[in-house]
Amino acid sequence: MVTGSGSRRARRPRPLSPLRERLRDAFWFAPVTGLLGAVALAALTSSADEFLVSRLREAGDTAAIEDLINVADDARALLDTVGSSMLTFIGVVFSISLVAVQMASSQFTPRVLRLYVRGRIVKSTFAVFLATFVFALLAQSGRQGDQDPRTVRSVPVISSLVGICLVMISLLLFIAYVHTTLRLMRVTYVIDRVARESMAVLDRHARLAVSEEHAALPPETGHITYEGRAGVLRGVDVALLTRFARRYGTVLRLEPRIGDFIVPGTPVCSVHGGEVPTGRRRLRFAFQVGPERTFHQDLGFGLRQLSDIALRALSPAVNDPTTAVQALDRIHQILAALAGRALGEVHHRDAGGELRLVQPLPRWPDLVDLGLVEIRRVGVAAPQVTRRIVAALDDLMLLTPEPRREPLLRQRELLERGLELAVHDPAEREFSGRPDRQGIG
Repeated sequence: MVTGSGSRRARRPRPLSPLRERLRDAFWFAPVTGLLGAVALAALTSSADEFLVSRLREAGDTAAIEDLINVADDARALLDTVGSSMLTFIGVVFSISLVAVQMASSQFTPRVLRLYVRGRIVKSTFAVFLATFVFALLAQSGRQGDQDPRTVRSVPVISSLVGICLVMISLLLFIAYVHTTLRLMRVTYVIDRVARESMAVLDRHARLAVSEEHAALPPETGHITYEGRAGVLRGVDVALLTRFARRYGTVLRLEPRIGDFIVPGTPVCSVHGGEVPTGRRRLRFAFQVGPERTFHQDLGFGLRQLSDIALRALSPAVNDPTTAVQALDRIHQILAALAGRALGEVHHRDAGGELRLVQPLPRWPDLVDLGLVEIRRVGVAAPQVTRRIVAALDDLMLLTPEPRREPLLRQRELLERGLELAVHDPAEREFSGRPDRQGIG
């Protein structure tokens, strides 16, 4: 039985969701935030230093002020070293890391770089490193030449302690960064990351009102064409499109699927009932277009990446069927999670419960083909791969409702035909067609 989201309350679109996704894809946001935070922190600690000295002078405790001056002088050498070497350290570390990640992407798939750019540890490390550098410079520039405890206005003791804390945090983040980068160079970790992001996308879709049936829409009254730059449709601002449809009393149906390449003039929405929305220039911001696909709303992107990794592993230059089997493990996992879920289209409603936007999703046969067709055709001569495909198909047959089994049966039949053409020895053919979850032991 295919289950939808009728028993759950469908999640309403969040207006900030597209902005959050853009910021996650942008590498500049975290470093700029770190720089601004360093400036604000330097101003705050400088004010705290002045306040501390003024209170001690009011109390007549010049001995304590002299002790603070000695502590600040001891910490000065550390901050001087940090200020002079941190920027060089940042350049060397990230340059070497980018070369290593680029080498990993050439072995697995170029889309591995996206995992690096979106990594929270990578962004946090870069932001804290830059913040430490800027804070050290500002702390040094705020020092006064006056060392007399009776006349000095500010002693940067709090600034020095905060600078030391930032250095300690930078060291801990550096360890975490190296650990993350080394894991990113291992194909098992990359496959696991892709699978986990794919499952997160499936969980988000499970909270939407997904239907297997086409919605009964009013007659079509027009189209909305895309007017931005050409690129891949990475997502849509559901909240904005829903507001537009409600304002004009209409229902919009998204024509391209997420992940499709669109060009200026491409019809992106068909209008059903009501007026055709005006203000198209503002409406163009509802369509997020970029150079490559993302996980944000793309149900099939994870399968695409896993298939790419498996195909690269099966190429004659690499010839690593074990990696292909590991990718098939995760493809099996994703298809098993999709086997009983409603697929077809998402029905987005306004606050009053009226249908305002219909968003198409990949169908079950499309996802099965995406995950298995290319690997089956390229890996038909590798018994480790064919045995894992057979095991996955057998398992999916048990998990999939009866109406959805036809694509799986077709894949099984095409695999048997491919084995007949590629493997002439009957015993070898029988061995290659035997199910094995590990490929070959």
